[in-house]
Amino acid sequence: MYVNGVFEGGGVKAIALAGAIKAAEEHGVKFRQVAGTSSGAIVASLLAAGYTADELKKIIMETPFSDFLVQSWLHQLPVIGPAARILIKKGLYSGQRLEQWMADKLAAKGVRTFADLPKGKLKIIASDISQGKLLVLPDDIAQYGIDPKQLLVAKAVRMSTSIPYFFDPVVLRKTAKQRKKGDSFADQFIYIVDGGLLSNFPLWIYDEENSKIPEKDQIPTLGFHLVGKQSNAPRRIIGPLSMFQALFATMMEAHDERYIEEKNRFRTIKIPTLGVRLTDFDIKPEKSLELFNAGYAAAKSYFQKWSHQKYIQSFNQHIRNGGGNTNRPA
Repeated sequence: MYVNGVFEGGGVKAIALAGAIKAAEEHGVKFRQVAGTSSGAIVASLLAAGYTADELKKIIMETPFSDFLVQSWLHQLPVIGPAARILIKKGLYSGQRLEQWMADKLAAKGVRTFADLPKGKLKIIASDISQGKLLVLPDDIAQYGIDPKQLLVAKAVRMSTSIPYFFDPVVLRKTAKQRKKGDSFADQFIYIVDGGLLSNFPLWIYDEENSKIPEKDQIPTLGFHLVGKQSNAPRRIIGPLSMFQALFATMMEAHDERYIEEKNRFRTIKIPTLGVRLTDFDIKPEKSLELFNAGYAAAKSYFQKWSHQKYIQSFNQHIRNGGGNTNRPA
């Protein structure tokens, strides 16, 4: 059975997505197309490249995510160092280590650019904060004078995972057509960050095309949604830097508590996150395994009740004919 998979962003909680994929595989599910935001983009990209759930589990369990937090010489300056780096680089840490890690994992499966994948196989969500708009990659990168087929998949993932103030944004220069007369040098650059700012759970992404084709040709879209109460541990706020980090983390984690509209419940696998926060980069292996098992149990329960016929009926009722929004967010 083929489905389109949509994976929500959730930082280090992505191991729970791998558990859900394991249950899906055991149910005979194969992914025709995949899409994701932030850490969901990592999972979607690895799936598109051909990784299995067991391979995903091994990769994530063996990866010390704290290694992505590479400190520069600025971090060594007392008090002002981290703030100075944000002022200069617009982020506390470089995203280069994560991008290289992603590139290595994709290269192991023969994937470098989107040209190495079937057309439409993978869609990644990012946010252009300079122009205030959502990007669906690779197609939307053409707006910046870049051939979508030549876009590095790892670069797209880095764009989608660049948590504001935490990781450096990806900076692109405007094309001649985009520049305006009188623009200063600084005005010629565009900053792209975490897709979760605008669409952390892009369940809408395949609705428009599915609404235009006959029922017999429809590929179900299933969303893998990270939910659960967050840790009660308070965040320590001692200055502007910690305040910005707490502000963004709170906003992103609010996605986990967001109510799933009735019209989307039939196609949403709700995965408990056990109080783990998206920036818990020092997560212990035991907790990662708990998350994997939670994702596995949630998806197994979902698929025991799922049928293609029920899906098509619900899609027609709630999405195709029910006034559901099948368009991307503005």
